[in-house]
Amino acid sequence: MELRQLHYFVAVCEELHFTRAADRLNISQPTLSQQIRVLEDELGTPLFDRIGKKTALTEAGRLLYHYSTTILRTMQNARSSIAELQVQQRGTLRIGVLPSDLDYRLNELWIEFHSRFPGVRLEIIPTIEVHKFIFEDKVDIGIGLAERPDHRLVQTLLGKESYSLFMPAVHPLGQQKVIELEQVRELPLVLYPQGFLGRILIERCFQEKGWELVTVMDNGSATSQLRMVQAGIGFSIHPHDMLATLLDNGLTAVPIVNPAPVRQIELVYRTDRYMGVAARAFMEMTRQHFSQPADADTGSLY
Repeated sequence: MELRQLHYFVAVCEELHFTRAADRLNISQPTLSQQIRVLEDELGTPLFDRIGKKTALTEAGRLLYHYSTTILRTMQNARSSIAELQVQQRGTLRIGVLPSDLDYRLNELWIEFHSRFPGVRLEIIPTIEVHKFIFEDKVDIGIGLAERPDHRLVQTLLGKESYSLFMPAVHPLGQQKVIELEQVRELPLVLYPQGFLGRILIERCFQEKGWELVTVMDNGSATSQLRMVQAGIGFSIHPHDMLATLLDNGLTAVPIVNPAPVRQIELVYRTDRYMGVAARAFMEMTRQHFSQPADADTGSLY
């Protein structure tokens, strides 16, 4: 059994189509089929059921797929580790983050990392599905809302943040120290579209009270939402410390209570992924970044 055969086998498992798998591997379909037959002969059992044009894994195939992905990932980690000994502080680091956080809170982190590792290319990927991108190997590290513990992941809590109602500073509600959620339900809101995690969190608070969340505008950009607030179209709900980065914009933010929408932020990566020097340094810098007090110059939250 060769690593090349396992690589071919995994491609067929993931495509469940020999022609597509062959195209993905850049080899001919007959060559791929022959290599799979060699593997089946060596193991003494079929790995795929071929029913007409459909291809499905047998029980033995599912078992081999589990071990094959582990073996191939371990080999990739070994190559990465050895390569790092030869070329320090090079390569690409892919970071998955919530789109809203790109608008205001992480710029100083990117700058600090680049100053320490100028040879490492940062690929910053906005997504509302941070965990999914981690599992699909689209990103190396994720910074997003905390989700249920998963044994396949390392999940580190970075902190919590409460939400406030954003409005023009001249609005009468801006004079209040806090605002009840019941007051918010009567206001025209400009929020993220349905499916965005920040929107889901707010919807849950409303649902706990038996209320329906109604918006006058759904907008996928935090910056654009706040521009709509400036224009008097409606109110918006965001982490309170976002206000620290919005200098001289005529807005204010009042904390929401009873209940207060609160989100937890986590750092996440796969347990089976090798993390090099730059990746480990980035994670430590991220933890320190979130431990700092909020500051108008940096936009940090803690």
